[in-house]
Amino acid sequence: MIELFEQYGQAYLYSDGGGLSGLAMTLWLFVITMVLGFFLSLPLALARVSRNLWLRWPVEFYTFVFRGTPLYIQLLICYTGLYGLEVVRDHALLDQFFRNALNCTLLAFVLNTCAYTVEIFAGAIRNIPHGEIEAAQAYGLHGWKLSLFVVLPAALRRSLPAYSNELILMLHATSLAFTATIADILKVARDANAATFLTFQAFGTAALLYMLLSFALVGLFRLAERRWMGFLVPARG
Repeated sequence: MIELFEQYGQAYLYSDGGGLSGLAMTLWLFVITMVLGFFLSLPLALARVSRNLWLRWPVEFYTFVFRGTPLYIQLLICYTGLYGLEVVRDHALLDQFFRNALNCTLLAFVLNTCAYTVEIFAGAIRNIPHGEIEAAQAYGLHGWKLSLFVVLPAALRRSLPAYSNELILMLHATSLAFTATIADILKVARDANAATFLTFQAFGTAALLYMLLSFALVGLFRLAERRWMGFLVPARG
């Protein structure tokens, strides 16, 4: 174990000598994915519950495709499949984008988590009591102001438990980044195992790091639920 940490301790945590690796790379992938996925999902969730079929149907199709296919396949398509298309290689901007493994990985992760988050937020929007909407309308809020100041805040509060599960699942899913040669925690563990043959120690260290990150997320969301969902707890007599 000491030999493993002497050789790969730094790589597990933040750098392999050539750039970010291990814990730092996993956190970077996770944060960028969740931030982009979150902000993309907000307007799409509103479109998902819209009565306008031209707004709702494209979003339904998108979430159906990305929730109906494995993330691993989506990553392979973004990493190797799309660059095999002549139209991509012939376009300078697309060619440059899809040559970068990190860009392809983030694209797959963002599209996947956004699809799940859209359905989580859309479900929360549907469960908002109609009385809250009527009260806001009585105060003169309509259209985008109603959505921005009433619907979305109420939906986000109610979706915290389900959204926390999606965050944890996405954190674990970042381990697929090694497929695109990204030096995340799992990539470092595989390299360490191949070099030292300390299989249990190499992958056990990776498992411990993922577990600590998961516990930290659970703790943060419990604090958030206590802060923003307290009004949903029945009053004690």
